[in-house]
Amino acid sequence: MTKSVIHTLKNIAVVLSTAMFFSCVNNAKQVHDFLADKNLPIGEAYNINHKHTDSGRINAKMIAPVMYDFSNREDHPYSEFPKGIKITTIDKKGDSTIIEGDYAKTYSKTNVSEIKGNVVIFNYERKHKLMTEEIFWDHKTDYCFTEKRFTFYTLTDTIHGVGFESTKDLKKWWIKNQSGVIEIKD
Repeated sequence: MTKSVIHTLKNIAVVLSTAMFFSCVNNAKQVHDFLADKNLPIGEAYNINHKHTDSGRINAKMIAPVMYDFSNREDHPYSEFPKGIKITTIDKKGDSTIIEGDYAKTYSKTNVSEIKGNVVIFNYERKHKLMTEEIFWDHKTDYCFTEKRFTFYTLTDTIHGVGFESTKDLKKWWIKNQSGVIEIKD
């Protein structure tokens, strides 16, 4: 008699478990909408070490401790790097430029990144270095700009100011309000 009671209890447990499992099914859109409504990322990644290649040649490296994927946002999908980011770009001649900061957001629809907190851009070929608190980088045009205070170092000059625009590799640059000693060649 005890075997039949145990067998009956097991059958009831299996039926209840199966019913509970199938009653909790959510479709992908419901999960997507729930995460967006609660301002939660659709994905998380840790200890990122990403390399981008073109024709077998590495042309960019990205290192970040944490990335949150908010691509579930309809209007402005983005990726967030709350603990910093370091991007190294390498041109065809092998020259590299490093961009790093304490926090970053990359908007996928516009292809613009916003990097904040101790931002440093360094071009190894020319030995140019830009330091600021915030930079916006347009990936399509490789154009960077800030309206914040900055310090820009070249081999001969140290320039301070507010408002800076340049190509991502700091080869061409424009300064809005500057101070400092600048060497001018005739």
